[in-house]
Amino acid sequence: MAKNTKNNRSENNNGNMTVEEAGRKGGEATSSNHDREFYEKIGQKGGEATAANHDRDFYEEIGSKGGKARARQRDNDNS
Repeated sequence: MAKNTKNNRSENNNGNMTVEEAGRKGGEATSSNHDREFYEKIGQKGGEATAANHDRDFYEEIGSKGGKARARQRDNDNS
């Protein structure tokens, strides 16, 4: 994996911004321009869109995966 230096992270070989850096800057700009209510609204819209596009089996599968991951995490915390 490449070192996470300013040159590797913020510029590619042409001196342009990388997708990672553009995303970070965009996220920071959005965060400074919007409040908690904005994020609650877009989160609700995303949840509604997901529910409209997926069935019960989808939620059962992701719930099972999350439960298994959490169980492994607890096991590691207790080791």
